[in-house]
Amino acid sequence: MREAKILNMGIMSRIIKQSTLTCIRNPQGDIFHALKSTDREFQGFGEVYFSQINYGCIKAWKRHLKMTLNLVCPVGKVKFAFFTDKLGYESAIIGKENYKRLTVPPGVWFGFQGMERPFSLIMNVADILHDPKEIERKKLDSMSFPTERLS
Repeated sequence: MREAKILNMGIMSRIIKQSTLTCIRNPQGDIFHALKSTDREFQGFGEVYFSQINYGCIKAWKRHLKMTLNLVCPVGKVKFAFFTDKLGYESAIIGKENYKRLTVPPGVWFGFQGMERPFSLIMNVADILHDPKEIERKKLDSMSFPTERLS
């Protein structure tokens, strides 16, 4: 297992783009922006899907060979970890209180940990349709995931 040296959106941030998003507060329910076709990170539209992650659980490791991901967490809080052979590890925590979009280009290993009870919800706006042939996977214990201490 490779030891995790974590960069908090430092050197690798040349690859993982972190964008602050707008949340419009409304007494009947807030409105969360995610991605506009005019955003620099918009690479086209393939599909949108949601991934639920339960509190304390980790889903890792996956690498897309062609897909650009635009990850948003409008419900809960999630820690993402990213890895490339060239730049090492990097992590970011996003959620309702730190409402940002992470744009992840092809070729980056990633995983995530649910940090809020009972679960968190991640939305991915992908630039291509899901294709299992363009995904590589590794077992969680094949690389070190930088877990957060949870209460």
